[in-house]
Amino acid sequence: MKYNALSIVYPNGSKIASGEKKLEIRSWKPPEGFEGDLLIVENYHFLREDGQTDPNGHPVALVKIKNVRPFLASDLFAACWTQWEPNLYAWEVTDVRPIKSDKIVLAARKIYELELEAL
Repeated sequence: MKYNALSIVYPNGSKIASGEKKLEIRSWKPPEGFEGDLLIVENYHFLREDGQTDPNGHPVALVKIKNVRPFLASDLFAACWTQWEPNLYAWEVTDVRPIKSDKIVLAARKIYELELEAL
């Protein structure tokens, strides 16, 4: 099955899966009209350059993104952040379905396509 995936550095993927982290903060927006499930892949390395990947990601949740809006100082708690920064976007995470899996999958930049057997 093919999934749209987003890699998130540990422990924030697990915080989304547990419901603790309700906002994902990014410097970019998803493609216009993006909808549907998004597979959260947790990895241990920041992927800062285009084309950069990490072969050691773990699927931790399926979510939906309800809304993308400017990041506000009042969002710190919901985002599990300690300091506000300008010019960032808050992705409102909803319909969180945690995944218990020991599969190792590719983590990549931006939203990427990942083909997996059943989770």
